[in-house]
Amino acid sequence: MLLATEQLTRRYAGLIAVDAVDLAVPDTGIHAVIGPNGAGKTTLFNLISGLTPPSSGRIVFAGSDVTGDPADRRARAGMARTFQNIRVFNSMSVLDNALTGLHPRLTASLPAIVTRLPGFRREESAAIARARAALGLAGLLTRAHEAAGALPYGDQRRLEIARAMAGEPRLLLLDEPAAGMNPAERASLAALIRAIAAGGTTVLLVEHDMPFVMGLCDSVTVLNFGRRIFSGPPAAARQNKAVIEAYLGPKVAARLGGAA
Repeated sequence: MLLATEQLTRRYAGLIAVDAVDLAVPDTGIHAVIGPNGAGKTTLFNLISGLTPPSSGRIVFAGSDVTGDPADRRARAGMARTFQNIRVFNSMSVLDNALTGLHPRLTASLPAIVTRLPGFRREESAAIARARAALGLAGLLTRAHEAAGALPYGDQRRLEIARAMAGEPRLLLLDEPAAGMNPAERASLAALIRAIAAGGTTVLLVEHDMPFVMGLCDSVTVLNFGRRIFSGPPAAARQNKAVIEAYLGPKVAARLGGAA
């Protein structure tokens, strides 16, 4: 497994946002964490990526226990993520936005940067090449020198993914990547995510658009009130009683079952 959580828990006073979640993500494919509003999905992502410390439990990534590692160390180990809300640097160019995704992996010292020593120039050239490759993957290379804030909404979402991919991660965490997109943008996004997975990067996403998830992912994990209630193929999730009740409520689910 590329990523595993073991009894991962996050408490906030009397609230348990993530409750003893065991999650296993293989080192290939596209996987989703789904569930009703308030199920704990984004909190789980924050725990995995190092933005929030767990109350208890363990996180293992690429064979190493990273439970106590800060976010930047996890990024250097091969994790990258996007967020629910767009976080591009509007006044910077598209290329410079993509370059920020390489920051955790750059090694040049401040004196080397200021004096532009040969080692820094080589590292800079390699970083630009990687950022341009990520923009090419996202279909944004022709807009590399435009201001990021001038991009339409869907392209800004794709830029965030390109920025994450510039660091060549092993695991890409996407938090509601299709939020606010129209059908054409969602179809383009799905093609991009498939291309990323085909290139060898494992994708783990949170998403509310069920048709998008069911048509894209190899497996899904379903959370409800912070607990894992299902893990398996998308088709099986559609038929699972606990999943249906989590989304519709037990009374509605019972009526639908009776009508069937």
